[in-house]
Amino acid sequence: MVESGSEAAVLTAPLSLEGGLAAELRPANLVQRVLSLFRNVRPGSDLSHFQLPATFNLPKSQLQLYGEGVYCVGEDYLSRCAKGSDAVERFAAVVGWSISTTRPPIFGFAPYNPVLGETHHVSSGSLHVLLEQVSHRPPVSALHATDDAGEVELVWCQNPIPKFHGTSVEATVKGKRQIKLLKHSESYEIDCPNLLIRLLPAPSVEWSGTVRIVCEESELEAEVCYYRSNAFMGLGGDPRCVKGKIFSSSSREIICEIDGHWDRIVSAKDAKTGKVSVLYDAGSAIADLKTPVVRNQEGVSPSESAVVWGEVSDAILKKDWERSRQAKRRVEDTARRLDKERNDRGEVWIPKHFSLSQDKNGSWECSPLEKSVPPAPIIVPS
Repeated sequence: MVESGSEAAVLTAPLSLEGGLAAELRPANLVQRVLSLFRNVRPGSDLSHFQLPATFNLPKSQLQLYGEGVYCVGEDYLSRCAKGSDAVERFAAVVGWSISTTRPPIFGFAPYNPVLGETHHVSSGSLHVLLEQVSHRPPVSALHATDDAGEVELVWCQNPIPKFHGTSVEATVKGKRQIKLLKHSESYEIDCPNLLIRLLPAPSVEWSGTVRIVCEESELEAEVCYYRSNAFMGLGGDPRCVKGKIFSSSSREIICEIDGHWDRIVSAKDAKTGKVSVLYDAGSAIADLKTPVVRNQEGVSPSESAVVWGEVSDAILKKDWERSRQAKRRVEDTARRLDKERNDRGEVWIPKHFSLSQDKNGSWECSPLEKSVPPAPIIVPS
């Protein structure tokens, strides 16, 4: 923990295959406590602003979780996307990279809901990542990332919508995720899988649904399905399984088939030659991930997630639940007070780093105000 002005920035380990941080925080009667949270919630309810006690929080914001999916990696799958020798090779690399952003969810724990105007700025090597919470109702998070070589740009706009279905909670993520390979003049649009939390009969949490990836310039598409385990009472099923295909947008001809598990190995099989290659290896991508550190203490913004929630995270790590409860309430009360003051003055919130709009279908779109992201005061150690 380091001081930034009068506040403290608290950075914690990213979610990885080990998932050690949440295991350390897990209470003995977790399942019963989770079930008690939904005792008075009606099926179909939108949980976007559901208030969790701090005992159920991971010591980090949702903005940090989004960012970690980009900057906390072992093997660099992102830079590989721009190095492909042809359109198919680059497209396959984008598919592999998109799978690398999938991280192991942990039953019974959730990140903090970001407050309006909260930011998160981290550099990993030559990649610089900036996020901002551009809307609170509905919750919309924006991400912009660029590299020093000018090869890759990421622009994301994400609006999670969690709903309670009686015996489960399913969160769909609306919005647009783009990766641009600038030197190839290619832009890829990528969906996000849903997060399914089963409460009964056996508690579990997993990614599910079909992710669609489209590149208009190369006329290629992919569909990658994250399968539900279909287990009964915790037995059977094939959790974390993914299957899919890369195909031509015009002819619909299948170019390669995708098969594997996102937490292990995902392979691609060439439809013509039958050759099988490793598309993604979770062991090299999301295991033994390093925790970000503060490089420039004075450069850390007061709106930085690790500062905004610093006291709450510090208390959670120390299992000081009363202090975490009080600190969390202060953050949320301050956000509500500022929102009321803006409303009383007739002011409309304007994001600092992005412009925010809706398309004709009501989906949110975010555009960065700057062409590139500057180096961050927080870095991922090499």
